[in-house]
Amino acid sequence: MSILRLFLVLNLFWSSITFADGQSQAQKPNVVMIVLDDMNDWTTLFDENNPIRVPNIKELASRGAFFTKAYASSPACNPSRASVMTGLRPHKTGVYGNSSDWRSATPGHPTIQQLFKDNGYYTAGSGKIFHHHNDWAFHDNAAFNEFLMMNINEPYPPKKLNGLDDYGSRNTDWGIWPPQIEQTADFKTMEYAKAFLAKDHESPFFLNLGIYKPHSPFFAPAPYFEEYPSSSLTMPILLEKDETDLPAGAKEMLLDSDWFWTGMQASLHKKPQAWRDYVRAYQACASFADDMVGRIMKALEESKYASNTIIILWSDHGFHLGEKNHFEKFALWEKTTHVPFIVIAPGITSPGMIIDTPIDLTAIYPGIAELCGITTPEVDGKSFVQLLRNKSSDIGPALQTYGKGNHALRTERWRYIRYNDGSEELYDHESDPNEWNNLANGLKYRPIMDSLQQFLPRTSADQVPDLIK
Repeated sequence: MSILRLFLVLNLFWSSITFADGQSQAQKPNVVMIVLDDMNDWTTLFDENNPIRVPNIKELASRGAFFTKAYASSPACNPSRASVMTGLRPHKTGVYGNSSDWRSATPGHPTIQQLFKDNGYYTAGSGKIFHHHNDWAFHDNAAFNEFLMMNINEPYPPKKLNGLDDYGSRNTDWGIWPPQIEQTADFKTMEYAKAFLAKDHESPFFLNLGIYKPHSPFFAPAPYFEEYPSSSLTMPILLEKDETDLPAGAKEMLLDSDWFWTGMQASLHKKPQAWRDYVRAYQACASFADDMVGRIMKALEESKYASNTIIILWSDHGFHLGEKNHFEKFALWEKTTHVPFIVIAPGITSPGMIIDTPIDLTAIYPGIAELCGITTPEVDGKSFVQLLRNKSSDIGPALQTYGKGNHALRTERWRYIRYNDGSEELYDHESDPNEWNNLANGLKYRPIMDSLQQFLPRTSADQVPDLIK
């Protein structure tokens, strides 16, 4: 046998050998994407002194890159998720609300799942990936080879646990529920992930896992409440009359969601512990979500795919527990938009990477595609991969949008908000991390706001029709 022929035979032999994880040397990496719902930044991931303990998410971050200043592109479920899944910004699509029909706004544009499916990936998932209302009407069914369809809201108790029937809906509830963890949607999603990862897959896969908690209703099994004794509970710190320096645009934006906070204040006359119980339940739900993440990661580590799988974890937006006299999301402040974002990419990220560059989640679509060698259609987001490679990036300030013409920018130091009526907010996060002092009316800060305005959208699309009537 000639040397050349021997070389060719050996080369063919070695290229056919599979690794211990069962994947061929040339095969593209798998992707596991975990989406959390309403997880804010009051966790130990961001600061060890924070009250909400998330050891599994912290451990995950220690294995790769943690983006400390990641922001949702919108502080509401549907516009945020539609923006991530398409890579298109709300002000370009007109998807501003939870009822907006994102499909009519993005005709012919593939979701990230469809893009991967079209490029040979097996796409699968469970839980809340797209907005879940109206019997899965927002879900992109065609983009998945398989998906576990189920009721995201676990079975409700016979009556509200908090006893506040006049406050909100059945979702405005909290307490120890259900009796068995196996009844929860998130446990079923975790079990689905374990079963999927235990199977043999011939093609690379893109596994989407949506953890519903800590979204309301704030139900979690008893052990998670035990982690947060009511007697030693840490509560948000409020500034008296914090609303006095808010501009007209902010007050207008809050009109539809103010009832969450004012309703709680009214409820305190009936149940003085209601706010504490609400905060405690959110913390318990966050720990429950963290536990589900930990179990999913354990299943991945024990699978044959551990060494060749990209892991992405993010939350669709933040959440207020009373900060700035506000509950829920639906605003453009730090607490409504600051989210966990973690990337583990074998061969690119290294353990303990900390990235402080502000970034918004429109970076996910082009970023995952780039990591997997997939060419994307034109998108608004800029890939995060340059930041993973410690290279400079023109990614710009993180942009957030809620409603037509309302935008926020986050730089390393400043949060600048401009509403559709021209009114403004400016917060200096070096001296005011709680955003208690709106500096927008100070003449000395005008040059800062003027310099930031160059990054604001010049035009905004009209809101698309609602899918839910």
